[in-house]
Amino acid sequence: MEDNTSISFANVGARYDDNAREVLSDVSFNISAGAFYFLSGASGAGKTTLLRLIYQLHKPCRGQIKLFGRVTNDMTRDEIARLRHKMAIVFQEYSLLSHMSVFDNVALPLRVRGLPESKIKKLVIKVLEWVGLAKYADANPKTLSGGQQQRVSVARAIIIQPAILLADEPTGNLDDENASRLMELFVQMNKTFGTTIILATHSTKLMETYKFPVIRVENHRVNFIGTNTNKPTTTDTVKKVWKGPKPQNYFSELSKQFDDIGNV
Repeated sequence: MEDNTSISFANVGARYDDNAREVLSDVSFNISAGAFYFLSGASGAGKTTLLRLIYQLHKPCRGQIKLFGRVTNDMTRDEIARLRHKMAIVFQEYSLLSHMSVFDNVALPLRVRGLPESKIKKLVIKVLEWVGLAKYADANPKTLSGGQQQRVSVARAIIIQPAILLADEPTGNLDDENASRLMELFVQMNKTFGTTIILATHSTKLMETYKFPVIRVENHRVNFIGTNTNKPTTTDTVKKVWKGPKPQNYFSELSKQFDDIGNV
């Protein structure tokens, strides 16, 4: 039987200094491919540490982490780099390069992968259309609003069609309208591409609106609320109550375009 586990932790502990108390202790769970989870907890509880462990920005002090069925603990730097090609992360601070245009910011992951410029142009235009920013392709990111900059960072993350998307408080600096629009983008991505998404948030309103299961970080431990972690919980299995306008959906065409990435 094929293992559909995307992320697996077994008795993982994490600390930042050798003699310091563990930020996370005895963390064990399995997350199936295609699942969607909120990640909640007080500031400093360890949400970002958990995301860093998944993205391989931080190594556990004990325990074992598997991504896509592969043990990551003893991976080389090159092996981790190849693994990250299947993942993307979105930060609250946008992390855009101000010396590059919006187009070039979004194109960067594809250029790193060596795609031809003709394919890059086609993909970037489609993704910018999807996030509603096609007319800002030549703009400097600093001239955009906070909501627009966050959508650029999302476009850059999803341009590689990652199998896992991690989002660290992506709606924290946004008003309700932009937060809802951004959330709809994630929902569409999960539903259409089957992307595994873990989205950290402090917003009770967001969690009450979308009803996804929650990973709760508290007292150095991780608890799952509202789901069996061995079964995927996708947008198809969650009843969403928000009734606001949806962004234009370019996924059918995007899905065809993204086939080019796998051939590189």
